[in-house]
Amino acid sequence: MIEPFQTPRKRAAALLAWYDAHRRDLPWRAGPGERADPYAVWLSEIMLQQTTVATVRGYYEAFLARWPTVEALAAAPLEDVLAAWAGLGYYARARNLHACAGRVARELGGRFPQSEAALRGLPGVGPYTAGAIAAIAFDAPSAAIDGNVERVMARLHAIAAPLRQAKPLVREKVEEMLPAARAGDFAQALMDLGATVCTPRAPNCGACPLAADCVAYRCGVAEAYPIKGKKAEKPKRRGAIFVLQRGDFALLARRPPKGLLGGMSAFPATPFDRDVPPDDWLGFAPCPAAWRALPESVAHVFTHFALSATVFVARTTSPRPLGSAGRWAALSDLDKEGLPTLMRKAAAAAGLL
Repeated sequence: MIEPFQTPRKRAAALLAWYDAHRRDLPWRAGPGERADPYAVWLSEIMLQQTTVATVRGYYEAFLARWPTVEALAAAPLEDVLAAWAGLGYYARARNLHACAGRVARELGGRFPQSEAALRGLPGVGPYTAGAIAAIAFDAPSAAIDGNVERVMARLHAIAAPLRQAKPLVREKVEEMLPAARAGDFAQALMDLGATVCTPRAPNCGACPLAADCVAYRCGVAEAYPIKGKKAEKPKRRGAIFVLQRGDFALLARRPPKGLLGGMSAFPATPFDRDVPPDDWLGFAPCPAAWRALPESVAHVFTHFALSATVFVARTTSPRPLGSAGRWAALSDLDKEGLPTLMRKAAAAAGLL
């Protein structure tokens, strides 16, 4: 029988030894013994918020190639950043990314703060992201707690409270384990353990360096943790998207800078901040036309609601149906416009992509 490690620091040592042998090779991760680039750490952590590593990898490499420094990103037009972000979702992250780059480049001399508290004062940097940057980029003894880490801790200690209520206890347990050195490696080791071994379903407990101390594993109930509270059903909203063609061009408009899909290029549409009944849809059309509703609506799930949008299509010969508020985009270049996912679905439904 394997003897338990007993103390949090011994668990940390075992975890770090496992990490040295099994760490993931990620493009934003510094190699063993190398110093992490704060810009790379920050950029990757913002992208990884509510997004998988597999999805982020290509976006990260493209961003870094185009804007290799925080100063370069700060100098870029917001429209270019939003277009490059298209498809990653949660577009407020892109606006905050640009705002944060501007703050660091112009007010902080291009240097990211090193403390968790100072990092939390930057746009788009919350508790987890601040902890991750502080630990990984500056080796500060900070607890970086994402979903992977919450799952590991909930199982290790068989935390019986629903995860929302258990967060303070999870933080306490992580802070107990923080090693005297290698805080950045420790943070990444916990994330890797949750992502590759202590997975939500079918965890590979036999490969876990903490199995000897894991209460849930010893009781044979690892998959029962973390305890999840009842998830509220997302509200459902209805709306419409208007795809207007003029020859080989389609009408696009810039959405307001704040709010859902803020600042993105998009087809004209009803507001998405509320449910819009069908009788009101055509009142939001960009111009009078022989609008035809496509038989199949497009569905898209946002953070706080699920949308079902009917796509209307029409053609016009008018050169400027929206005055100066819209522009004609060539259909051949539509896939380069940085349309958000919802609008790409509407374009596909209309046969434009």
